[in-house]
Amino acid sequence: MARHIVARTSDIPPGGNKVFGVEGRDIVVFHVNGEFFALLNRCPHEGAPLEKAACVARLTSPEPGVYQRSRVGELLRCPWHGWEFDMRNGQSWFDPKRVKVRSYPVAVESGEELQKGPYVAETFPVHVEDSYVIIET
Repeated sequence: MARHIVARTSDIPPGGNKVFGVEGRDIVVFHVNGEFFALLNRCPHEGAPLEKAACVARLTSPEPGVYQRSRVGELLRCPWHGWEFDMRNGQSWFDPKRVKVRSYPVAVESGEELQKGPYVAETFPVHVEDSYVIIET
């Protein structure tokens, strides 16, 4: 699996998302509750862009008249038909065995931890003396 550096953490505000083109696919990265989640930006039902989905909470009821909210912002509601998906793994709540959005592993690393690429351009020292730019080879 290839790694792609797509953004700085500050490029995606808390509660927001951003779409990146990676190997011909649009992948949307969400920043929710201090974590980042990446999904294919396409609802498996009819292809709605999930970047426009509502980020909602899980609502459960242990008994009539009592409701509990959890995982606030971690569930996606498709903007076209309301299908809901778990942001952590792409699983649908509608038909979890058959319907799923492709999810991708996300890592946050400091710039110092990222491995440098194998290709390095040759550089030369540059000095400015009076009004002349001088390159040493």
